[in-house]
Amino acid sequence: MRKLGTIDLEILHLAVNGNGTFDENNLENSELKRLGVGKLLDSLATLKDRKMISLNENGSFSITEMAKEILWSKNIPTWAKILRLLQIKSCNMEQIQDILKISKDEIMKDVEKLRKNQLVLMSPQRIEGKVIKVYEILTEGIEEVDKTESEGFDKINFGETKLEIEIFYMVEQVIEEIQDTQIGQTQKDSIIEKLSKVKDKLEI
Repeated sequence: MRKLGTIDLEILHLAVNGNGTFDENNLENSELKRLGVGKLLDSLATLKDRKMISLNENGSFSITEMAKEILWSKNIPTWAKILRLLQIKSCNMEQIQDILKISKDEIMKDVEKLRKNQLVLMSPQRIEGKVIKVYEILTEGIEEVDKTESEGFDKINFGETKLEIEIFYMVEQVIEEIQDTQIGQTQKDSIIEKLSKVKDKLEI
C-alpha cells in the first residue's frame, strides 16, 4: 500500500465526496484552504507525481484507481480499511464513517473485532463538553496491515467469537438509545452501569 499523509487523505477524501473529481472552487470551500496556496499546490503536485490524482483538461483533478485501492476499493475488507485509515490518523466513529463511506453498523462490528484482538485502542476524549470515542492503531495493528501486503487479506485470522462481537454491538446500541431517551439521569446511569458490566463480562 502506498503511504498517505493527513493532507493527502484530505485531498483524496475531497475527491471521493465529489464523485471522484474536485476543482479550485471545491478546494477554496474546504478546510484545505487553511494550508495556503503554496503548500496546497505542493501537495497536489506530489499526489499527481505519485499518480494518486490526475489533471483534467478543464483544470479539475480526478482521483485515480491507484488511490482508490488504498481506502475505497470493494476488494479490501472493512477491517483492513479501518486499520489503513487509523495508520494515517486517529479518528472517531463519525470520521471513520464519513471517510470510508461505510455504514456505522458495519464499521462498529469490525472496530470491536479489531479492539478485541488488540490491534486498535479506543480512548474516550472530552471535546466541546461531549465525550467522544477516538480510535487509534496500535503497533500490532500496524504489523497486521504490513502483513497484508505480502500475505493478502484472506490469511489474517483474528480468532474472534462472532456471537460475542454481535452481543457487544447490541449492548452498545442499547446504551446509545438509552442516552437519547427522556428518562432521568440517575436511572440512565443505573441502566448503563448494568449494561457496561455485561460488556466487561464479554472481555472485548
